[in-house]
Amino acid sequence: MTGIILDSILMLLLVAAIGYGIKLEKKLKALRDGQLAFATAVSELNLAAGRAEQALATLRASGHETDLLHDRIIKARAVKQELEVLIARAPAGLPPRAQVEVPAEPPLELTVPASSVAPLLDDEARARRMASLMERIEGARAVMKAPAARPAPAPAAPAETFAPVRQALAANHAAQQSLNRARRSLDEDLFAA
Repeated sequence: MTGIILDSILMLLLVAAIGYGIKLEKKLKALRDGQLAFATAVSELNLAAGRAEQALATLRASGHETDLLHDRIIKARAVKQELEVLIARAPAGLPPRAQVEVPAEPPLELTVPASSVAPLLDDEARARRMASLMERIEGARAVMKAPAARPAPAPAAPAETFAPVRQALAANHAAQQSLNRARRSLDEDLFAA
């Protein structure tokens, strides 16, 4: 009889050990799953950190381009002020603008929608305005430097006179496009994930 009691106690202890083993197995399985999830989260965080570093590098480059563009804007404002001063100091006896021979440009015919052409037309119009302003300035300088008895020298060819202005406009446009591309790629990188 004592053998049966000892056997039953032993069976109860074995059943308790099996139950505890099953419970422990479930906890270990949950721990392994958590570890795998943690490993994937760490790898995703590593990828996000890499993208953030690339975005910061792009942002630094954009900041450098912005500084260059800001410097150009400051220089352009200084030149504008100089031009305004020269125009204001121009003598009143200048020949009228109608007497200055300027080759007329044919009107532009565009078949592209207006929304995509508007920035180009603005640049072309700005280039024309700058060209006419440069002609007036050159005329004013010639009158100021030349004695009153001699006529003003003939203006230089428009293509030669305004080539630097057109080059500056083209460079400004290229810098603006580069800055816009950098901003777009930065936005894409930041909001990709």
